[in-house]
Amino acid sequence: MNQGTTEVSGKRTFRGTQDALLQRAAEEPDLAWRVLGTLNLFRVLIAAGLLVVFIFGGEPRVFGDRFPTLFSAITSSYLVFALLAAVSLRQRWLEVGSQAITQSLVDIAAITLLMHASGGIESGLGGLLIIFIGAGSLVLPFQHPTVLAAITTFAILGEHTYSQLSGVSTTANYPAAGILSAVIFSIAIAARPLGRRIQASEALALQRGVDLRNLSQLNEYIVQHLRESIVVIDADNQVRLSNASASQLLGAPEDISNLPLGSVFEPLAHYIDRWRTDFSLASHPEFTVTTTTSGSVPVTAHLAPLSRDDQRDGPILIFLEDASLMNERVQQSKLASLGRLSASIAHEIRNPVGAMSHAAQLLAESDAMADADKRLTDIIRTHSSRVSHIIDNVLQLSRRESSQPEQLRLGPWLEDFGREFSRTLELQEGELAIRAVDDDLEARMDPSHLRQVLWNLCDNAIKYASETGGILVEIQAGRAQGQGRPYVEVLDHGRGVDASTAEKMFEPFYTERSGGTGLGLYISRELCELNRATLVYLDRPGGGSIFRIVFADPDRWDSGSRA
Repeated sequence: MNQGTTEVSGKRTFRGTQDALLQRAAEEPDLAWRVLGTLNLFRVLIAAGLLVVFIFGGEPRVFGDRFPTLFSAITSSYLVFALLAAVSLRQRWLEVGSQAITQSLVDIAAITLLMHASGGIESGLGGLLIIFIGAGSLVLPFQHPTVLAAITTFAILGEHTYSQLSGVSTTANYPAAGILSAVIFSIAIAARPLGRRIQASEALALQRGVDLRNLSQLNEYIVQHLRESIVVIDADNQVRLSNASASQLLGAPEDISNLPLGSVFEPLAHYIDRWRTDFSLASHPEFTVTTTTSGSVPVTAHLAPLSRDDQRDGPILIFLEDASLMNERVQQSKLASLGRLSASIAHEIRNPVGAMSHAAQLLAESDAMADADKRLTDIIRTHSSRVSHIIDNVLQLSRRESSQPEQLRLGPWLEDFGREFSRTLELQEGELAIRAVDDDLEARMDPSHLRQVLWNLCDNAIKYASETGGILVEIQAGRAQGQGRPYVEVLDHGRGVDASTAEKMFEPFYTERSGGTGLGLYISRELCELNRATLVYLDRPGGGSIFRIVFADPDRWDSGSRA
């Protein structure tokens, strides 16, 4: 019983699905219009052909020999009707059912009269009704084809009977007329289920087309929003597919499809040309992409042939990877080990340094100390304080926790930072200026890390700018051209930094100022890299320095990415 219930349920489900498809096909009757259009084209050809044969066929006439005048009039009228029907179908003056019924009735009347004018059933023109009634039955509801078949049957038999009674025809061929009527009636009945199947297939094909379009759009969306950078090239190194991440990584325009790879990134194109023929070359070469906004970016390309048997002369799928991310993980592992070692060393050094500083302080308080000796104790205390400051920075690096990035609106955040910094350093109005920032500009970074980096940069800018006699520090934010990454930069009006110093100033313990530890910029860059950001130095036109923080690509943020 369960099996029978399942079968019945399955039949109902199939029937319901078929009915839904038929309803969809009825709502979008493109198939019906195409059938009527094809049938009308056949109607035009038949009418034109019969008229040509009648005019140029000579004697004896093939068609229309019984009533030539009637045949020519009906043929000409039938051709005019076919041409008008073509216009009506194109303009869709009437709905599809009305046009199908009207054209079928005209076909029945015209073919019956042409058959009567050509000698009756023996002329063979009655066979045309099989095509017209059968094709019309494909697009009409079930009851209409049977009615049309009945009308056709009465027309054929009526024409034959009339010819016999009027004496026009002396040969009685009722079996042929009956067979033709039976064939038309059978085709009309059989065509409707076929029409339903065709309509269901049309609706199913339409649904499959929609599904394929949706799938194509979904695939395009997935490719464009992948974190991985993807480029597909053909055998001629022409870019066939790419995503926005690849374009940004290569510093190219947003859409590089159908462009030669050489015009996008020539080093990679040149390598692939050699790689196709030289199997000793690696499938994962490394390149350096230089942009005007974020400096040099190391990129690793992974080449995967898409042809059979991994042939290299066909299309290739290229995965591009920002090698700085991998270097960042390696660097973090190294820093973790170095931090533990540095913390141990710093902890052991702190106690002796503290003891020396305390002893120097006690010696300086002695009344028996000479001025020269006091100067020596001052030197001891000064350098002990400097060593202690270095130890504090080293311990800060070693105790640094993993970043907790947050999505920050840079405008309000920078305003709060500027008020805090100005109040803490007791700056006068105008000594720290924050330029207007777009309301929709956002960045992703640990707020405490960003605060520490900006504090170091602004503090250095105040110190260096004050040496020139005018303290003015500017903070501005925007979006870098090309890659579109948000950035914040600190600008000063100091003496600037020469090229040799710019290469070394981010190294640990490097400083050109007495009393400095040489760890401020190093710690700042490390904190930026910990948050997938970059700290770069730029020369300021007219004198001064620019330190720019370029944040991670906002299109590749993910909540689970923690350094």
